[in-house]
Amino acid sequence: MDKIAHTIATELDLNEQYVQNVITLLDEGNTVPFIARYRKEMHGTMDDQTIRALADRLEYLRGLEARKAEVIKTISDRGQLTPELEEQILAASTLAEVEDLYRPFKQKRRTRATVAKEKGLEPLAQVLFEQAADCPVPLKEAEKYIDPEKGVNTAEEALAGAGDIIAEWISDDAAIRKFLREFYMKYAAITSVAAKKNPEDTVYRNYYDFNSPVAKVAGHQVLAMNRGEKEEVLKIAVEINREMVIELIARRTVKKPMCASSMFIRECTADAYDRLIAPAIEREVRGELTDAASEGAIGQFALNLRPLLMQPPVKGFVTMGLDPGYRMGCKVAVVDGTGKVLDTAVVYPTYGERQKQECIQKLSLLIRKHKVRHIAIGNGTASRETEQMTVELIASLGKDAGVSYVIVNEAGASVYSASKLAAEEFPEYDVNLRSAVSIARRLQDPLAELVKIDPKSIGVGQYQHDMPEKRLSQTLNGVVEDCVNAVGVDVNTASAPLLARVSGLNASVAGSIVKYREANGMFSSRKQLLKVKGLGNKAFEQCAGFLRVPESGEVLDNTAVHPESYEAAEKLLAICGYTMAEVKAQQIGKLKERVANYGEEKAAAACGVGVPTLRDVVTELMKPGRDPRDELPAPVLRTDVLDIKDLKKGMELKGTVRNVIDFGAFVDIGVHQDGLVHISKICDRFIRHPSEVLSVGDVVTVWVLDADEKKGRISLTMRRPNDEN
Repeated sequence: MDKIAHTIATELDLNEQYVQNVITLLDEGNTVPFIARYRKEMHGTMDDQTIRALADRLEYLRGLEARKAEVIKTISDRGQLTPELEEQILAASTLAEVEDLYRPFKQKRRTRATVAKEKGLEPLAQVLFEQAADCPVPLKEAEKYIDPEKGVNTAEEALAGAGDIIAEWISDDAAIRKFLREFYMKYAAITSVAAKKNPEDTVYRNYYDFNSPVAKVAGHQVLAMNRGEKEEVLKIAVEINREMVIELIARRTVKKPMCASSMFIRECTADAYDRLIAPAIEREVRGELTDAASEGAIGQFALNLRPLLMQPPVKGFVTMGLDPGYRMGCKVAVVDGTGKVLDTAVVYPTYGERQKQECIQKLSLLIRKHKVRHIAIGNGTASRETEQMTVELIASLGKDAGVSYVIVNEAGASVYSASKLAAEEFPEYDVNLRSAVSIARRLQDPLAELVKIDPKSIGVGQYQHDMPEKRLSQTLNGVVEDCVNAVGVDVNTASAPLLARVSGLNASVAGSIVKYREANGMFSSRKQLLKVKGLGNKAFEQCAGFLRVPESGEVLDNTAVHPESYEAAEKLLAICGYTMAEVKAQQIGKLKERVANYGEEKAAAACGVGVPTLRDVVTELMKPGRDPRDELPAPVLRTDVLDIKDLKKGMELKGTVRNVIDFGAFVDIGVHQDGLVHISKICDRFIRHPSEVLSVGDVVTVWVLDADEKKGRISLTMRRPNDEN
């Protein structure tokens, strides 16, 4: 069994054979969604997130092994590799350990130790550092190395040069560095103070006098301090008991405490720590804290992004999108139930009462003309005024009109509307109107619209602009890919950007699918995909199960059943006494019961598949063409609006979770500002992170704790007021 597979299995607590199988599948070019969905028997039904974690760890460990081989070869080529050193390098479990072992052999820039060696003082350093039985007196021994021609004029100069060499040796000791790194992580403190004597009141006020153990500092605190330091508002330091650390290092460097040179070695140790080790270790500790905080923030971003993308669509209704604004007015777009643009306009509800009434009149005509059912309002600039105008608009239409509105997160809408993609999709509209179309479509099908936008531009994270670009993109793109494939894509209506997120496809092949569709009409079967230019057998294997063809005469083409399992599905139906026609008519309500009576394992064996695949086939046959998002709570549709001044302590409200962060969650309660539920107010039991209880898109009941109209801050609780005490 592969050593890396063993390591990953141990770290992630997974079956080693399953891990090896996943590694093999990845190496064969299979995608994560395909492996997760259609190779369950090979990996024991791991979900896509587990497989991605496995793939990430695999990439790191393979990089580690490659670096080890590179370091060993470099040292060996110089003739300096010993069996003991090679064994240490091979046993290293992190890149940091490998680099520590390689450190003494690196080509260094010119240092004080380098100069001392050029003066011939390395033998003196060796004699003193060995602390041999005769244990020479340092200054007396140094007299032997006085050599004016080499620039060594006195014994003191010789001794100082030897001290520089010894300090560098101590600094390059891999065991000392590893020990200190771990010691700092356990016992050091990270501190933050204001960069100026009389600082202004800023968002960093909590860090003007901050101190926390490194082991306990929260990720969001690390990222906040980093940003404050970058903006020159804060000064950050890592602090530890210097004397204690030097004593701990001295225990490793001073071999004979009673030796005449022991005091000199102690001085060298202190110099090594102060000048060479401490600054480097502080950088490494802060780097580790930042890396961990970044991983946590990226993970939270991914966790928030998933439910945002998986929000239930409000399908089949004519929808009006409003992109609020002051100077440029409010952009309006009306789209039909399929997202096709029916009408556009620009109104000016913030210019004055007369203009607001003109706006209401104009929008009323559009609503009646196109039979608009829902209004989607972007939550950006001027959204409060636009929302209030919308409430008046709905009231003027009367209850019989059946019109409601939703505040939609418009993050990234402007990025999309100014993109090349938007220009190609809507060449006849200007940038502002494209944004209104995007907002309307976000309500109708959030996933299909949001895939057109760089995930980093969707505002459900914190400090995303401070994250490592490559890692953030990789993680968020993985989430988008997983969501798209979990839902499935209608090959006859999907846009090229949506198709490009399907397992096995890329932008080029997605474009070819759209071109083929435009030239030849709708696809009538999954097999027809093989006629698309650039879509070969491997790509078909990866994508076929995730693409739906509702117009196909083969009912399985509109399910998540993979073509490779069609025969198994037909055998299963025959075993249970059903026909494909009954599947199409959804007249197989007792399928699960009949499979259970027959026996799952027996049925799976008869059909030539594993039990996990059999279960998936049964689920798909029961609900052909189903959308997993339909099973989630629908968005809150409103007809009235609250103002922050209307909020009273103890008021009970329904709200939608908009963002989950380390210290709480922001909830939309129908007021312009989202309210904050602090982590301590989320539930009655202790939780380490709000994501243990909440996800973006959750509809929750909250109570008002405080509403500060001046600062625009709303504090909420999810614990009943009676339970607060």
